Amino acid sequence: MDLKQTVIQLSKKYYPEIIDIRRHIHENPELSFQEFNTSKYICSKLDEYGIPYKAGYVKTGIVGVIKGKNPDRKVIALRADMDALPIEESADNQVKSCNKGVMHACGHDAHSASLLGTARILNELKEQWEGTVLLIFQPGEESFPGGAKLMMEEGALDNPKPEIIIGQHVLPDMATGDVGFKEGMYMASGDEVYLTIKGKGGHAAMPHTLTDTVLIASHIIVALQQVVSRIVPANIPTVLSFGKVIANGATNIIPEKVEIAGTLRTMNEEWRAKLKVQIHKIATEMAASMGATCEVKINDGYPVVTNEAKVTAKAFGAAQKYLGQEHVHNMDIRMTAEDFGYYTQAYPCTFYRFGVKQDKDVHTGGLHTPGFNLNESSLETSVGLMAYIALDLLGVYKR
Repeated sequence: MDLKQTVIQLSKKYYPEIIDIRRHIHENPELSFQEFNTSKYICSKLDEYGIPYKAGYVKTGIVGVIKGKNPDRKVIALRADMDALPIEESADNQVKSCNKGVMHACGHDAHSASLLGTARILNELKEQWEGTVLLIFQPGEESFPGGAKLMMEEGALDNPKPEIIIGQHVLPDMATGDVGFKEGMYMASGDEVYLTIKGKGGHAAMPHTLTDTVLIASHIIVALQQVVSRIVPANIPTVLSFGKVIANGATNIIPEKVEIAGTLRTMNEEWRAKLKVQIHKIATEMAASMGATCEVKINDGYPVVTNEAKVTAKAFGAAQKYLGQEHVHNMDIRMTAEDFGYYTQAYPCTFYRFGVKQDKDVHTGGLHTPGFNLNESSLETSVGLMAYIALDLLGVYKR
């Protein structure tokens, strides 16, 4: 039996167990950096499979190790995230969270279950390939500063050090059984922007006696739209959006303080740095010109996810061989952010998507929404494909 058929057969064999694992993790979600029970559960599965690991990175992170023949020949890493979101799940979903107000609305339950399935396949075949595979079960993808950054800072990938890191993520608007890749810049950086406008509040009927912080905040928001439309080169995808404004006054009260919060996203690290300077300059000078002050705080978020060309091309080719060309797609950029970007800054990486769209009679929902409801049959694809890509990247498969 050739490699492809061996992996397909094992994916089908372990598929029922992977569904059970995904459902257990989904029913027991935990927020970022609080994945204590999830981590214990994953460790229990690695123990069951006889896969050694080290746990406790950033409290809940795990790195498993599968050694084939000649383990020093090549080292690659496969990554899954474990954390859930503070979202109350829709009552319509068949598999539901038992933790009120917490939900796996971004597919991290599927990512962790898939990596366990992939690990089981690779471990079963370890006498037939050469090299070492690291299994990264990562906390805190959904919260700054990001578990990827913290795990690397704690030395989780220092010994042995991977040559390549591979990650995958669910995509609800892609057909189940299909996957997508994008060479080069794929996902945007994501920074948090906080502005606090301060002035003299007072009675709204006497505007000449006060500083209109609400009006000034409005001018600043409008002025900052120039950052995207007039400052950034048109060929660099950039978004600056404000989703929160707190002006705690009343119909006849102008408050002393207005708070604004938003997000800055771009596909270029050089312009990312320049834009932060421009945001500070525009906001502070606009406020000063109208008699107020503006404090600017920009929290550095995740960097751009950049898929290394050679690694991505090889993974793309492996996916075509495994799934067929008609099921493998070239993807466009996404302005959403991912802490996988930290890995791409340090190692050759690729981060791809697998489709989880439900059949036409079942609602899939969107990521980060209460109704997100992935098609569980997608896990047979995600498990098998990641195992096949790993074996292909290792470059040696002995029958």
